[in-house]
Amino acid sequence: MDTEIKSKRGGWGSNFGFLMASIGSAVGLGNIWGFPYKMGKSGGAVFLLLYLVLVVLVGVTVMLGELALGRRSGKSAVSTYRSLSKKYTWLGYAGIVCGFCIMCFYFVLGGIVLRYAAGYFLAIFGGSEFAWSGQGTGFFGYFLTDTNSMILFFVLYILLNILVVSGGVQGGIEKFCNVGMPALFCLLVFIILYIACQPGAAEGYKFMFTPRWEALKDPMIWIWAMGQAFFSLSVTGSGMIVYGAYLSKDEDVVGVAQHTAIFDTIAAVVAALVIIPACFSYGLDVGAGPSLLFVTLPTILQDIPLGRLFAVILYVAMIFAGVSSLQNMFEAVAESLLHKFPKLSRAAVLGILCVLCLGFGLLMEPISKWGPWMDLVSIYIIPIGATLGAVSWFYIMKKDDLLAAVNTGSRRHRGAFWYGVGRYVYVPLAVILCCVALFMNVAF
Repeated sequence: MDTEIKSKRGGWGSNFGFLMASIGSAVGLGNIWGFPYKMGKSGGAVFLLLYLVLVVLVGVTVMLGELALGRRSGKSAVSTYRSLSKKYTWLGYAGIVCGFCIMCFYFVLGGIVLRYAAGYFLAIFGGSEFAWSGQGTGFFGYFLTDTNSMILFFVLYILLNILVVSGGVQGGIEKFCNVGMPALFCLLVFIILYIACQPGAAEGYKFMFTPRWEALKDPMIWIWAMGQAFFSLSVTGSGMIVYGAYLSKDEDVVGVAQHTAIFDTIAAVVAALVIIPACFSYGLDVGAGPSLLFVTLPTILQDIPLGRLFAVILYVAMIFAGVSSLQNMFEAVAESLLHKFPKLSRAAVLGILCVLCLGFGLLMEPISKWGPWMDLVSIYIIPIGATLGAVSWFYIMKKDDLLAAVNTGSRRHRGAFWYGVGRYVYVPLAVILCCVALFMNVAF
């Protein structure tokens, strides 16, 4: 690995820090916001089962490949694919574009979450901005039409992310995730315990865990589950490559991929245990989409003793989730630019990304654009990009070289079963589902 580049970015300070950062990359608003509403509108338990199967295939197949290849090259996603063959360099750029597309959406959504956290915090001290009666719908509608406020909190959220990422891997990302990820899980579990005591919550649990097998005939459920698995695990063809590039040769990437997939799934299910039983308890639409986070939950929280405090806790947890997930995409794009333009400082690269994200993010500010944009990204861009990346190493790279990258740092030789699953199960299934999604024009 180039010593100058290594000194610019540093490395992971501990195995725990790397694990928390990997989990943070996967556990984001895609879990806490996206998973519950997709599960709600896709039949509940059947969607959950499909999601679990695809998380295993994606998480422990594609994520493992990205981590192993990133560590093998010690470089950015673009350079990693170029090291396989110059004609596959474009795959690295495709992964970077994919990460940037997600970043723009996340910044808009994160800005609104930050605004809600600030609003509820002020309300605790007597601020009148939130009228407690009907606050969810009223404030959400007001905020979306208040362009100046939207832009202000959008910029603040971008600056928050840049502040964390500017500290580098060990000084910024790792420190933030070491605190943020355990705090997020504790906060969500605390809210679950309250929701479980509410009347009607049992119907929500029944909806979540009683499968309707006839729903398997609907190709849309398969497509939604595939898109959610890729999106929530942050497997884009580039993100985990750059995290792997920081990884020590002594680390067992198989264990890291497994643990990340497990904790990501736990986070998604925990979020669903908050949202879905609450919707049944209050008679609200479980598949409501963006309004689940900004209208449904505030409606629920208004009946909870100390509800405003709970609201602050909830939206701060959302901020932890969003920032930790964005760090992976931010780092992947920034690292590629630093490799391409080594004379640029890290601060300059982050400044460029800040301006670009602000410009593109403002274009998708109206909520009516969120759904189509994220459908386009999660159903087409992410799965196709990640699948093309997997094709490059399962079908083009020499098997022995790939398994050697996977087994570096492992106490025992493994990977043969993983290779067979990736080559003969994951890639064909992903290609079929991508083709079905394109044929059905799902996002249009």
